[in-house]
Amino acid sequence: MFLELAIGCASVICCRSSPKQKALVTRLVKMRPGSTTLAIGDGANDVGMLQEADIGIGISGVEGMQAVMSSDIAIAQFRYLERLLLVHGHWCYRRISSMVTILSRLHLCYIIILQDYSFDLQNILVHQR
Repeated sequence: MFLELAIGCASVICCRSSPKQKALVTRLVKMRPGSTTLAIGDGANDVGMLQEADIGIGISGVEGMQAVMSSDIAIAQFRYLERLLLVHGHWCYRRISSMVTILSRLHLCYIIILQDYSFDLQNILVHQR
């Protein structure tokens, strides 16, 4: 029953569970089509969950540096998480969307140039006969 409930939810928060259970829940939510998992941990008991998730955020603190060493992104305190997700996430979205726009225009230019060049090459070959 928990498995069906976890797959159907938009977000899942686990606390007071073993490291193995955290990693299994993360893997379970990851199996849902079109889902991206984000795990946040601050100690050695969160390492499996951070490694299993698509994006792992480690918080350095009293419990040690194991979570920070095994995460994708490291922050010093939990209060920096809001800025990380909202500001830097927005900037990343803007950068990716502008890159896609520029690359699409660049490919369009290449296609136009190659098409024009191929017609010129055909005319040259036809007129040589």
